[in-house]
Amino acid sequence: MSLRGKPVEREVTLPNGRSVLVRVVVATDPYVRRRELRTVALELVADGRVEATVNTLLTPTQVGEARKLAGEVAGKLASGELEPTAAAIEPLADSIQ
Repeated sequence: MSLRGKPVEREVTLPNGRSVLVRVVVATDPYVRRRELRTVALELVADGRVEATVNTLLTPTQVGEARKLAGEVAGKLASGELEPTAAAIEPLADSIQ
């Protein structure tokens, strides 16, 4: 199993009541074949729109680590510890190895 076939997703409700989907997914690139893609992104999606996205240090086969990252980000968003912005989630995306 890899993140190419199935992204890791966690739905979370922010302190203001807004719902956000935390996704760890292989980034798409129309110029590169899907099986050759290696960049894993952390995305925050709200109302069907990507609100924030940052690249991670993960590889497509690190599904367990992706679950851990998504869970950590979702928990911190729900508690209000993190804002739903790229700047806020970037340190977490860079910390999982």
